Amino acid sequence: MSKKLFLILICLVSLNANDINIIQSKYSVSETTQKIKEIVISKGFEVFTIIDHKQNAKNVNMEMAEAKVILFGNPKAGTKLMQEDILSALDLPLRVLIFKDSTANVKVAFRDVSALKVDFKLSNKEELEAMDKGLSAIIAKATN
Repeated sequence: MSKKLFLILICLVSLNANDINIIQSKYSVSETTQKIKEIVISKGFEVFTIIDHKQNAKNVNMEMAEAKVILFGNPKAGTKLMQEDILSALDLPLRVLIFKDSTANVKVAFRDVSALKVDFKLSNKEELEAMDKGLSAIIAKATN
């Protein structure tokens, strides 16, 4: 294999390795978090917790930009995946980061659920695709 072809392949792999989506929200961090929470609950999913990183930093006399993580999911769907590979519990339940970037824009970051198939021994492609589609729809509705 030529050196040039090898470098092109490495670049393509690195481009595909980033499974994190970042979407801008037109709402504040708190409003976006609340919208995600309400949408998730309305769909019958469970919100397990919301982590307020800025408040946690403040509690130890440190400062940082606003950042919250909401963990949520459908225990039935998540359990099916964890039954296939318990290590998938490292990324389950689903989590979404809502944060204010260095230019004060509010962004929402989340992983492609289908990346779990690559990271873990999961064969339920339909379940992962449905979760991906659902998560993207939740984020789109909460940020627009």
